[in-house]
Amino acid sequence: MNIENTKAQMRKGVLEYCILNIIKDNDAYTSDILNQLKEVKLVVVEGTVYPLLTRLKNSGLLSYRWEESTSGPPRKYYQLTDKGEEFLNELGTSWEELNKAVTNLTKSKK
Repeated sequence: MNIENTKAQMRKGVLEYCILNIIKDNDAYTSDILNQLKEVKLVVVEGTVYPLLTRLKNSGLLSYRWEESTSGPPRKYYQLTDKGEEFLNELGTSWEELNKAVTNLTKSKK
């Protein structure tokens, strides 16, 4: 079994939750999202984030606006929709429950 593959699958499982959390307080440009993920060691490539942002937008969880840039083409800034905020709150509850369960399980095994 390949540990790197398993670690990648674990990151993918929480990536959606992390991206929604990044966007919840401030509209975000894709490179801002990538930088914040890299800062916390959730290194992902653009090829992973762009399709995920599109899927979240198509699901009605995100919307976007175009903003002119002084250093290149216009930028697409993402923001949560009302539906996205509700979804994020539900994911937050699920994450807390999962995190608590895993922590309890792994503590008892040490």
